[in-house]
Amino acid sequence: MIMLSVNGKQVPVDAAADTPLLWVLRDQLGLTGTKYGCGIAICGACIVHLDGVPTRSCVTPLSSVGDRKVTTIEGVSGPLADGVSRAVQEAWVKVETPQCGYCQSGQVMVAVALLRSNKTPSDADIDSAMNGNVCRCATYLRIRAAIQEATRMVQAAAPSTLTAEGGSDRHPLDDGLA
Repeated sequence: MIMLSVNGKQVPVDAAADTPLLWVLRDQLGLTGTKYGCGIAICGACIVHLDGVPTRSCVTPLSSVGDRKVTTIEGVSGPLADGVSRAVQEAWVKVETPQCGYCQSGQVMVAVALLRSNKTPSDADIDSAMNGNVCRCATYLRIRAAIQEATRMVQAAAPSTLTAEGGSDRHPLDDGLA
């Protein structure tokens, strides 16, 4: 039995050490927002955060996770969301980013990580961060526009509302202030 930290909770997992994290999340923990796309780490549909770093879970063996914190798309949604996560999701809706939506959880996970590390990304920064996330519907321009919109939302928010650690989980949009 292995204990994992997933979306802020310690969960027991009974799986072989070489089992890809993706299958543990989907099949054992029921977290199906993380998608299977290619199985060889080239499409990005399976991206989760390990200690805040976007990681392709389809090729990440359970044994390599260790004590790192796993965050899935479910962990950047709902009551667990911080201001950056909310801004990205709200921008995704505002810009009408998805077409079929299959790749979107991986796209959102990378966008959230980008804006947590760089509050003012240029188009080149966005393109670099999103490189390797495949969208079969080719909504790349809408993805960039959504990240630009989320950037504006993050810049308009008070700094203390943006961090999941130590700060408020409130976003100005929660109160209709933005």
